[in-house]
Amino acid sequence: MVSSTGSTSLTVLSVFLVLFASVTTHPVHETFLQCLTQKLPSSQGSSQVIYTPNTIAYTQLLQSSINNLRFNSSSTSKPLLIISPTHESQIQATVVCCRKHGIEMRVRSGGHDYEGLSFVSDEPFVVVDMANFRAVTVDVEDNTAWVQTGATLGDLYYGISQKSGIHAFPGGLCPTVGIGGLIAGGGIGTMMRKFGLAADNVIDARLVDANGRILDRKSMGEDLFWAIRGGGGASFGVILTWKIRLVPVPPTVTVFNINRTLEEGATRIVNRWQYLPEKCHENLFIRVLLQGANVGGNRTVRAIFDSLFLGPADELLKVTGECFPDLGLNEKDCREMSWIDSIIFIAGYPSGSPKEALLSREPPPATAKGSFKAKSDFVKKPISESSLKMLLKLFHEENSGAMLWEPLGGKMSKISEHEIPFPHRKGNWYNVQYVIRLQDPESTKKGLDWINRLYDQMTPHVSKHPRTAYLNYRDLDLGVNGKGKPSYIKSSSWGFKYFKGNFRRLALVKGHVDKQNFFRNEQSIPPL
Repeated sequence: MVSSTGSTSLTVLSVFLVLFASVTTHPVHETFLQCLTQKLPSSQGSSQVIYTPNTIAYTQLLQSSINNLRFNSSSTSKPLLIISPTHESQIQATVVCCRKHGIEMRVRSGGHDYEGLSFVSDEPFVVVDMANFRAVTVDVEDNTAWVQTGATLGDLYYGISQKSGIHAFPGGLCPTVGIGGLIAGGGIGTMMRKFGLAADNVIDARLVDANGRILDRKSMGEDLFWAIRGGGGASFGVILTWKIRLVPVPPTVTVFNINRTLEEGATRIVNRWQYLPEKCHENLFIRVLLQGANVGGNRTVRAIFDSLFLGPADELLKVTGECFPDLGLNEKDCREMSWIDSIIFIAGYPSGSPKEALLSREPPPATAKGSFKAKSDFVKKPISESSLKMLLKLFHEENSGAMLWEPLGGKMSKISEHEIPFPHRKGNWYNVQYVIRLQDPESTKKGLDWINRLYDQMTPHVSKHPRTAYLNYRDLDLGVNGKGKPSYIKSSSWGFKYFKGNFRRLALVKGHVDKQNFFRNEQSIPPL
């Protein structure tokens, strides 16, 4: 699965040592690069893998997959080096040398990082950018695939479609999300009600641990394998590749996208949508996006219903007629297509876009790069229509804010909350993501105030003791690790919100495999 071509020769590394010395004369930094020079093999070619701030391509590479532009300003901390490995040995060498010289290492697989933890740090650090690790190897006879951690969801979906029209993977909706981070945090997607999370469908993995060793499921042991599937891989090692289980899909699926404003009964329809997890077949996924809008010169709120149904349109109409008649779905709203074309449709690519659009690392227009803040929740019982009316009043104030609701239930309720670290299973009706786009300093202050007021107003309606959150919608407002050795008690302030009772087991695994806490960030698992 892993390419064996390409590395930086000792001669090229020596050039970078000179460049690096011109950036900083700190002896630790110089000896760190000397360590890399000694550790990296000299027989694998001469392609460039090390970028210093003096390297022409450094800034372009650093910015290439930063999707939250809040962390792309002149005041944002920058890495001492960017390592863009093409071979596993280069990652091993980086781990060994960073650990030896006390330099933090951040690993970036995609860049859809809500708080920038994969490429920002207050301490001297290097970034390992996994973009070259994007190979996908599909085995339809075995119903499996190996996918490298730097591949995007688009890479994976495209690779599957080239081999089969009736195989798929239950991952996320945005094709430019990196597969490494998605699975490591759980992986919510359009087929989770049928097949569970992305992380529920992982059967093996390979990673580099804190000692620079490459381990697979057998050699890492079941505790570590459990931890990296939803517990945040960056706390435990550098994930190299995942072995995933492919799932069956019909040759024809059906999608629709329907808008309803307040004047068209959106409040009532959204209220009834909340019962979908309990009443509707697990083949049906409908998410709802709530946002402010101007229609005909009047201020209102729009509810956008996006759907994937694993079957033809006539079956979908029968299902929605029985469990969600309030939507008023009819035949002209439905579009039949292949599963891979549904990915393109739901992602928001222009009509008629080819499958190859999925290979681009530039987000589709619907999810274009920008500055934003996000938060998340899980809802355990439907919100009354009168309470919904009060909540939606906030959207009259803000054009750039939105709430995205995604239904759970189905297979999600049948998997134990301890099966993997992601605990938000039975008893959770749907998850909520709050997002506010931030344009400039003035709108940023206003926008952050707005999203915090919306979050506060949702308090009576969401999970309690703890109020839970989804790791892949990272939110540093929940709490951070302090400087120095992290405290398990202090980290529990945010840890139990993401993982509930699984947080303690994660900390025990961390204490076993990375006692010195080499792999760390502001919300990494503390060793217990």
